[in-house]
Order: sequence, then C-alpha cells, then structure tokens
Amino acid sequence: MKLGTNDEPITLPIHLIIINALLWGAAELLPRMDIDLIDKFGLHYWEGSSFNPIQLVTYMFLHGGFTHLFFNMFNLFMFGPVLERVMGTKKFLFYYFFTGIGAGLVQQLAWAYDLQGFTQEVNMFMESGISNGLDLGNGQIIYTTGELTQFADTCYNSHVTIGASGAVFALLLAFGMLFPNAPLYLFFIPVPIKAKYMVVGYAIIELFAGVKDFNFDNVAHFAHLGGMLFGIILLLYWRQQGKRRQQQMQSDYGR
Repeated sequence: MKLGTNDEPITLPIHLIIINALLWGAAELLPRMDIDLIDKFGLHYWEGSSFNPIQLVTYMFLHGGFTHLFFNMFNLFMFGPVLERVMGTKKFLFYYFFTGIGAGLVQQLAWAYDLQGFTQEVNMFMESGISNGLDLGNGQIIYTTGELTQFADTCYNSHVTIGASGAVFALLLAFGMLFPNAPLYLFFIPVPIKAKYMVVGYAIIELFAGVKDFNFDNVAHFAHLGGMLFGIILLLYWRQQGKRRQQQMQSDYGR
C-alpha cells in the first residue's frame, strides 16, 4: 500500500517533537507570570465558556508533565519517520492533524454523554426556577438561576484534556495497517509482538478503560480511540482512492 513518495526528507516528526517540547517548557514556566497555557489552549468541554474551537488543534501540543510528553514524543519519534516516508510529508501532516482533531471531537462526545444527566438537571431548574434554594450537598446553596449558570459553567470548564496521544495512537494504527507483521517490543517484555496484534490489544485496553470510566488515571481513553477511529477512516479512504486511480490507469491504458 503506497500512499506517498519515499524521496522526501524525514523532518516533520522532528519538528513536531521540538514544538511539543518547547510548548511543554513554556507551560511549565509561564504560570509564574500568571499565564496558564493549558487553561487557554487545552481542549475544554464545548458548553463551557472557556471553550474555543481552535483548542481542537492547540490541545495536541500541550502535555501535563514530562512523562506524558516523553512517551508521546518517543512514539512519534519511533513511528513518525517511517510513516512520513511511506505517506509523504503532506499526507503525514494531514493525517496527524485529522486524527488529532478527530480524537478531540470524540472526547467531546464522551464528555457530553457523561454530563447529560447534569445538563438535564441544570436545564430543568433553569426552566422551573429556584424557589427555596438548591442544596448542592457540599454546604453550598444556590438561590438564583444566575448562580446556577455560573456553577454549571465552572463544572463544564473543569473538563479539559491535553496531549498528542490521540494522534500518536493513530500513528500506531497506521503502522499496524501498513506493516502488520513488523515485530514490536513493549517495555519489560522481551518477546516481540506483531504490530497488528499490538494495535488490537491497545484498542481493547482503551475501550475497556473508557467504558469502565477510570477517572482516577486522568487519561482521555476515548480520545485515544477517537484518534484510531479517524485514522482507520482516513487510511481506508486513501486505500480506496488508490484502487480507483489504479483502475482508471488500467482502463486508460487498455483503450
């Protein structure tokens, strides 16, 4: 399956790694100057006042800590150059952003599902009004719809995700589809695992963790799955396009 040319310089993954590293450093240092990059450019839930559509792009370049950054960039370094060589630089860049944005959209859907009960209750009280005060159960009582709106907005804005993990999982998916029998190694496991099995295993783990709602690990599991989902959609589309071009060339040649 040939998606691009193999004579283009392999530079884009390195550039992405440098940009991510620089922004991680900025996010660590700028809070000392009361500048919070994660609050401004991390992906917030769309119903919160802190949401901005541009965050669907910017959240991919921010990370919550060095470990988060290291593992994402390590995988980008491992799989990115190979995929850029196969796809070509332009297609690789499009694939990276397409899957990263797709991961953000899927995370939005996951949040909407988790918050649907809360949103329904807020809307119910907003329509019926608050007569005797609304006890939140933590010692806080809301007496006006304005206070309720502010409380709901605070809850919505508390949902934020950052990181390139969705796009990185999509890179792993692409590698598994293009090189299904390539041996891969996990840390502390000396036995090689074929790429196709690694991809399926990761997907199952992420689906299980997402459905079980492991909030304690602070990981956007559905964003990872979203990156893989958008990745397979795009790869299958490109594959179909390639078949059509090949059939057209054969048809033109046969005339």
